[in-house]
Amino acid sequence: MNKTNRKQDALDYHSNGRPGKIQVVPTKSTNTQRDLTLAYSPGVAEPCLKIADNKEDVYKYTAKGNLVAVISNGTAVLGLGNIGPEASKPVMEGKGLLFKIYADIDVFDLEVNATSIDEFVTIVKALEPTFGGINLEDISAPSCFEIERRLKEEMKIPVMHDDQHGTAIISGAALLNACEIQGKKLDKIKMVVNGAGAAAVSCSKTYLALGVKQENMVMFDINGLITPARTDLDDIRMQFATGRTDISSLTDAMKGADVFIGLSAGHVVSAEMLKGMAKNPIVFAMANPVPEIDYDVAVKCRKDIIMATGRADFPNQVNNVLGFPYIFRGALDVRATAINEAMKLAAIRSIAELAKKPVPEAVNLAYNTRNLKFGKDYIIPKPMDQRLITEVSSAVAKAAVDSGVARQKIADWDGYRESLRLRIGADDRLLRNIANKAKQNPKRVVFAEADNYKILKAAQIVREECIATPILLGNVSRIKSIIKHSDLELDDVEIIDPRDHPARFEEYAEYLYHKRQRRVLTLHEARKIVTQRNYDGACMVQLGEADALISGLTKDYVTTVKPSLQIIGTAEGVNRVAGVYLMMTKKGPVFIGDATINVNPTIQELVDITVLIDRSVKQFNIKPRIAVLSYSNFGSNDGEIPFKTRETVRILHEQYPDILVDGDMQANFALNPTLLADNFPFSTLNGAPANTLVFPNLESANIAYKLLQEIGDAEAVGPILLGLKKSVHILQLGSSVREIVNMVTIAVVDAQEKAKNETPGAISRTRNA
Repeated sequence: MNKTNRKQDALDYHSNGRPGKIQVVPTKSTNTQRDLTLAYSPGVAEPCLKIADNKEDVYKYTAKGNLVAVISNGTAVLGLGNIGPEASKPVMEGKGLLFKIYADIDVFDLEVNATSIDEFVTIVKALEPTFGGINLEDISAPSCFEIERRLKEEMKIPVMHDDQHGTAIISGAALLNACEIQGKKLDKIKMVVNGAGAAAVSCSKTYLALGVKQENMVMFDINGLITPARTDLDDIRMQFATGRTDISSLTDAMKGADVFIGLSAGHVVSAEMLKGMAKNPIVFAMANPVPEIDYDVAVKCRKDIIMATGRADFPNQVNNVLGFPYIFRGALDVRATAINEAMKLAAIRSIAELAKKPVPEAVNLAYNTRNLKFGKDYIIPKPMDQRLITEVSSAVAKAAVDSGVARQKIADWDGYRESLRLRIGADDRLLRNIANKAKQNPKRVVFAEADNYKILKAAQIVREECIATPILLGNVSRIKSIIKHSDLELDDVEIIDPRDHPARFEEYAEYLYHKRQRRVLTLHEARKIVTQRNYDGACMVQLGEADALISGLTKDYVTTVKPSLQIIGTAEGVNRVAGVYLMMTKKGPVFIGDATINVNPTIQELVDITVLIDRSVKQFNIKPRIAVLSYSNFGSNDGEIPFKTRETVRILHEQYPDILVDGDMQANFALNPTLLADNFPFSTLNGAPANTLVFPNLESANIAYKLLQEIGDAEAVGPILLGLKKSVHILQLGSSVREIVNMVTIAVVDAQEKAKNETPGAISRTRNA
């Protein structure tokens, strides 16, 4: 795409449809006249009176506690300079958008026509009753220093100039990790800072707070080295003056330097200057869009370098969005009176620590990479990492409480972290609870399709997180090749090629033959079959050499499940197997079955399926509320489906009175408790929506879960196979790494439950490697 097209695309993006990027959306119902009388006159008078009596109640009755002002006078907008307040508005709207999507903070952008310090401060101070926090943006230096200082001093809500502190916080986290990787001590490093604007000054102060020694730091501005002899600078810059006489240029300063910090202009650093730096140099070339030295030039010139830029197309992007949404989130949530140094340092350290943790597969996918991990090319997290809101916001909030600027304390920090996840739609509590249960007693899981990158990546994740001990089936050399080329950490995981162990598989063949000899299976045929990985894996589970089997990523469901049915079979008292999907919806988890096995179950088969699903849902520590669905409501229609579902419920009520189930009913009645209670007050499901939906046939269940997945943006976990003696679970064709990890986690918990119910003396042994 050429530059002209990019410019037009940007203009079209902002002008098409509703102009701009943000809008105000009501948070309360406005559907009736009564709603409007409560929202405005006369009902609105009541919260007004409460706030008049107690000003702190403004946080209870209005949006102030979640409202930030993004304020600019347009005097230093991006790289565009002093373009005025009106021209700065697209940037401020964009900043508001980032606040909302990353931290669920509401924003009003305010572009003010005020260039003098006193006028600007007066305007912003007058806004304190409206906002919970103030984000200053794109204000020219040196005015920005004094404006922020005065506002922080005179206001009792959080104020931060992100252009100064945002870059300082993110680059500070990057510096901590870069020094750790390069084996450098903060109090020993020699640092060169090129640039003396607002960001450079704030960065330098932050590095000093982290442990860098001022005598080891030199700073340059557009006119050269800052020294005590300079008469053209204010006191803020002069605090970084150096008395060194051996330096007259940037080239001189770079000789032997450990760290270069660039917040200046493009292409001011040459390859020769880089070659003069110390061993294992750290270079943060943060001028944007053109860095002080091109990334490709730098890494070619110095193989031992750690390089960061302000650009997204290179590793280690120093991006302020890693900080400001979450810093304000934490500050707002404890009603902090300021954003102080303790809170900034807490943000720095939490960002740095997050980079050392295993990276979620969703982040790898978002950046089209396979295996991000802590190292030279990954010293700070990526902006799409949803863990930032929990890690950084909670660290900032805690620092606010500990440093005495919080007006509201947090008693339940785990609950607070959960609320942060909910703000960005990451309600994965159930899956985390399942994972925690799995970690209490990890099991051996056989991966039957281990010659696949996604399977191997999932195996690495469940191993790192202590969920399971992987056993990999397939061609050993091919699996090892994928591990090596993908830089996966699976070197000491057991890999088995079924074709390379004839004695062991003779035992498996004998077992299969004796089990299936009356089904026209010869020993010769059994020997051939058990070299197939799904049969081999099923034998391992059945004979106690593994606890669970995962397969199905590359083969259809029937082909995958058949070996387990033949070798392992159904659990005692179970007549058939079934499949259920756990749908992670915005309204909470919903179980749907049977969507995989039984095409058109009879009444009794539907009863059996419902009983299986009821038991399965209870394993997730959820009380099942089961609706047997139809196009009829409690006999409102006749036909094959209404009759089948009504009879199913009748038998369940008679034979399984402990199961909370009702039907026949339509899906909207099952999921809308008000609708159900108003029309059918006798229903046993009244009081709360159903969380488990049993469909009359596979066709309807399969269509429903896929509609929920695509239109409802629900995450499907499954299919969870029910009714086998042992833990076997089948993946959907083409499952993502996250989906595979979820299924392995469920398989481990299933294996734990089945082990509790295992008959004493049942076959179980540990195979010698």
